[in-house]
Amino acid sequence: MADTLSKLSNELASSVEAAGPGVVRVEARPRLPASGVVWSAEGVIVTAHHVVERDDNIRVGLAGGETVAATLVGRDPTTDLAVLRIQAQDLTPPSWSEADALRVGHLVLALGRPGRTVLATLGIVSALGESWRTPTGGRLDHYLQPDVAMYPGFSGGPLMDAEGNFVGLNTTALRRGSPVTITASTIRRVVETLLAHGRVQRGYLGVAVQPARLPESLVEQTGQETGLLVVSVESASPGEKSGLFLGDTLISIDGQPLRYPDDLVSQLSGERIGTEAAIRLVRGGQIQEISVAIGERS
Repeated sequence: MADTLSKLSNELASSVEAAGPGVVRVEARPRLPASGVVWSAEGVIVTAHHVVERDDNIRVGLAGGETVAATLVGRDPTTDLAVLRIQAQDLTPPSWSEADALRVGHLVLALGRPGRTVLATLGIVSALGESWRTPTGGRLDHYLQPDVAMYPGFSGGPLMDAEGNFVGLNTTALRRGSPVTITASTIRRVVETLLAHGRVQRGYLGVAVQPARLPESLVEQTGQETGLLVVSVESASPGEKSGLFLGDTLISIDGQPLRYPDDLVSQLSGERIGTEAAIRLVRGGQIQEISVAIGERS
């Protein structure tokens, strides 16, 4: 038993040591630095959006002890990802593994570099999540919920499996009270978009909404107690051009119920830009349906 534990302990320590060059320190907020991951040997660094509190004067600390200047390529608040670029040589990108190789109960390590050296905590995968719309409307292809201690400065750092592969990026900003690991497929999609365009495209209607209770007669008819009351419509916006009015109550879009503002945000994804959506609404006490062209948020 002692030999088994000793072997496991040595193998975990060796895995952390080998992974160290792929983990960097990100200095982009006034107080505690955070962590990031080397995405490519060409100087692309991926980290968590919420730890990048400024757009300039960003510094990245490398495994060898050198600290270099970084530029912000782009960020996506909806998935809590940001991409930086540095001028550096001999960067070592880690090997990545897809999350579907993991099962609940598998051992994982959370890594971070808020200081000069790599820190690590050991835990297990406590939950595997399918595709998920974050509260701000971003789409995660999959996500993991690891049972690991996330010390200050660990956000933006990787989750590593027992084979020494990175399986995702850890953040404490997407789900209150527990860390979430954004898996490799989502990171890859967002990084490629930010490198190509500097931002992630989001759909846009140009309306402000708030939850509103539906009359009892409509509750029975629609099967939902609340809708979204339109409290403002921007001039020349897609919403105005499509015929949305102040005082309309939106109850669904393409058959998906709209009960809270986040429901509408989650439906305005980038892939829907330029398409038509069927919005069901209450106007003058009557249910109507109109076609709305989804624009792009600038």
